[in-house]
Amino acid sequence: MQSSLHTVSTRHHHLSWKLPGTCDLSSESILNRSKLFFKPATAYSSLRTCLDSESDGGVEKGPRSTLPVSLPFVIRSSTNVSRYFWDGDCLRVVSVDGDSSSCKFEYNSGYRKLFRICCFVIRDFLIPQQVADSYMDYVRWKFLHRVFSSALQVLATQAMFKAIGVGHSYSLPSSAALNWVLKDGIGRLSRCIYTASLASAFDTNLKRVRFSTSVVFVASIGLELLTPAFPQYFLLLATIANVAKQISLACYLATRSAVLQSFAVADNLGEISAKAQIQTVCFDNLGLLLAALLNMLFESYPRRQVGLHFIIYLIFAGMDLLGIYQGLKHVHLQTLTKDRLEIILNTWIESGYVPTPAEVSEKEGISILGIGGQKSWPIRIGCLNSSNQIAWWSIEAMQRITAEDFYFICVEICSKRLKRIGEPVVLLSLREGAGALHIIMGLLQACSIRRVLIADWSRWESRVGESYESDSAPDDWSMIIEDSKTYAKRDLPCLMEQILEKGWEVKNILLSGTEMIRFTFNCGY
Repeated sequence: MQSSLHTVSTRHHHLSWKLPGTCDLSSESILNRSKLFFKPATAYSSLRTCLDSESDGGVEKGPRSTLPVSLPFVIRSSTNVSRYFWDGDCLRVVSVDGDSSSCKFEYNSGYRKLFRICCFVIRDFLIPQQVADSYMDYVRWKFLHRVFSSALQVLATQAMFKAIGVGHSYSLPSSAALNWVLKDGIGRLSRCIYTASLASAFDTNLKRVRFSTSVVFVASIGLELLTPAFPQYFLLLATIANVAKQISLACYLATRSAVLQSFAVADNLGEISAKAQIQTVCFDNLGLLLAALLNMLFESYPRRQVGLHFIIYLIFAGMDLLGIYQGLKHVHLQTLTKDRLEIILNTWIESGYVPTPAEVSEKEGISILGIGGQKSWPIRIGCLNSSNQIAWWSIEAMQRITAEDFYFICVEICSKRLKRIGEPVVLLSLREGAGALHIIMGLLQACSIRRVLIADWSRWESRVGESYESDSAPDDWSMIIEDSKTYAKRDLPCLMEQILEKGWEVKNILLSGTEMIRFTFNCGY
């Protein structure tokens, strides 16, 4: 026996599959399959279908339930929420008003329906399908940043045209073109130099570098707005401003992929990148419209245009930087750097759990030029610094390094001034060939040692300048090293399991240029 679904009718809010009027259902499997799909529920004794009505297997005909009957599942699409209903003759998909628990037929119509559809269409146009929860907050602040940044650039370009005399009878096209080419050429050269010098910083200090260069970009627009007031210094001002713009552009391009990758939850980086370009174009066009409206308003006050431009600049620059700053706070990077890993390990030691990328992002913060990131008892990854004072008991412990050790830990005392003891620093020095697990274990051990030293630093500080044979400091230091190493080995498996569960990428630990300097073990010293 063959049965087929007869007609499929698709519309905005109405989809039905009509069953043929005459059905031969002598097959036992088809009857059982129909009972699976149309089980009697407590709300009604039995749901009668055309399959049951012509069954020759002696199926008892129960009373017909109140029609239409809703089926217990919901279909959610980008534009509406739909439910399935059985009206006795055919199966229907009916749009409901966003309430999946409603069992009533609700055919939205009019302006409300049109508005909802438009909102969903715009959302699908701008927002990827699968992204992290913080993405919408990021886009909101990106909207603020791009609109005001675009408007500022329009006002700055207009000011520069005015400075070189575009639109005036006394303008010299060849001189203006030469100045424009010179400032662009110098700016692009500076962009190459900047990118080469800060290559690793784009990974290890992404947020700080991104926000710092955004401040530089906003300052460059201020210089461009000054060109009409000082046309004789056009080339100098425009060149400095363009150098700053190119540096900011280089940072934006270098960090863009990492920022977008942090929102990809389904390996859909391509879709997120495409949507980001659409967002940029749409938001920038709104900024152009805003600048055009301001120019129309300023035409009535030609003598006050310079002053009005600077007032607008201060307001728009503040809104631009606010949007960038708040947007970066919603970027939760899953890559591990020294600073993020240190936050994770400190939380693990103090509270016994691994924080999520969102929690680490909140603690990490955004600091300009590293000013906000200074803290007491820092841990430094790198090589020994000969300008710092190192306790002799640390030197003695370093002499016991074997070929099996992939790192060593010691305490440095930074000499802020001559003959004055400065801030203590815990140094973690890595050996050639040390991998991500060695770095995590070494940093975990360094955090444990720092915790012990802080609790009893007054005693250890007095030992820094003592003679070689003074007391039992080497034995105490060796005990601290061994105890912290035992603790790190014990906790490492559980720690790594939680790090992976929280979504951190542990394949590589991103280190800066100075942090990647490593030592080689010399067994014949």
